[in-house]
Amino acid sequence: LTWEGHKVLVGGQPGLVPRPFEISMDEIAAMEPRELPVTLVCAGNRRKEQNMVRQTIGFNWGPSGVSTNVWKGVPLRDLLLRAGVSDKNVQGKHVEFIGVEDLPNKVGPGPFKDEPWGKLVKYGTSVPLARAMNPAYDILVAYEANGERLQPDHGYPVRLIIPGYIGGRMIKWLKHINVLSHESRNHYHYHDNRILPPHITAEESLKGNWFYKPDYIFNELNINSAISQPNHNESISIAKSIGDEYEVAGYAYTGGGRKVTRVEVSVDGGVNWNLATIDRKERPTEHGMYWCWIWWSFKLPVADLIGCEEIWCRAWDEANNTQAENITWNLMGMGNNPVFRVKVRTGKTAAGEHVLRFEHPTQPGQQTGGWMTTPAGKPQAAGFSKLLDMEHDAREESLVAATPPSRTDAGKKVFTMAEVEKHNTKEDVWIVVKN
Repeated sequence: LTWEGHKVLVGGQPGLVPRPFEISMDEIAAMEPRELPVTLVCAGNRRKEQNMVRQTIGFNWGPSGVSTNVWKGVPLRDLLLRAGVSDKNVQGKHVEFIGVEDLPNKVGPGPFKDEPWGKLVKYGTSVPLARAMNPAYDILVAYEANGERLQPDHGYPVRLIIPGYIGGRMIKWLKHINVLSHESRNHYHYHDNRILPPHITAEESLKGNWFYKPDYIFNELNINSAISQPNHNESISIAKSIGDEYEVAGYAYTGGGRKVTRVEVSVDGGVNWNLATIDRKERPTEHGMYWCWIWWSFKLPVADLIGCEEIWCRAWDEANNTQAENITWNLMGMGNNPVFRVKVRTGKTAAGEHVLRFEHPTQPGQQTGGWMTTPAGKPQAAGFSKLLDMEHDAREESLVAATPPSRTDAGKKVFTMAEVEKHNTKEDVWIVVKN
């Protein structure tokens, strides 16, 4: 894509958009801009903790799927008004956003008979028109970040910024803006960014059409926090530090423009909580909205860590949302926000010095380490069943699957892995399931 050649099409259903138009990047940049800091968070931030409980259908985000930029662009509301879209009688209407890239279809033609999905689909989503037309929500069609044009992987030349929403709604490489009388029917609007009930497995999600139930969509960010200091595997000398204070620190964020009002730290398993100091760089917008994370710190006497098993943190926002103590698993591993826990271990260095060593729950991606990666680190349950019962059922199933074919199977073809491995092309691929 080029700045000079790219255009955005603003349109939609007849009757809802009186004056559809096409606009170039130079024309967008010539409109009155708005510039403000916004924290973006992946819906799967902290997902690896869920994957350590039970595998989700998402990859291993650690607690760092979050960043903040100063974004510059044109308010979406201004583009819609230019197209003649009314801010009256907006109930039930939505604004759809579609990017230019082609992506794989995960499930087939989909549920919309008049708009079947092809083999390749665009990435798209929608938000309520009421939100799009409300200037307080600051939805931007953005073309700059931190004073520079967007980088290619950040959506060059133009992308959507929806403050307070999950990152998956902020379409990159934006091409189409459509006003509709219904939610988007885009494939990825349904098959991404959903928080399904914890008992729903991948198989059940398709049988029960769970991805199409509107109650489980994930839009506004939920409250979350994490500890960045001490770092994983960091250690401090007990003898040299026993009279000192150690500064525990981290971040917190929430959604919907709400203010993070406090962060608390506990060293006794949540029996007592201590208020942390908040470092807030952002000022509220003229509509009283907060779109950025905060940093927090708490000075803890090292002596209080002697005998301490875990350091906990949790955040609160102005709606009094806070973080639960226990994890609740979901199929996509999204919105994971239990209390963040760092284990405190005692040990000796090679030189014989006694130290306190800190252990985070996971390490991101395929990196090893973290207390949740051990059997002892698993929770008893995660919202759907006792994990030990599930593990027992899984072992029984694997034993049955591993049993050699009996005489009653004599008429069935048995394949070797060498034969399976020959079928490894896009047109002819074999996948082994439960042997």
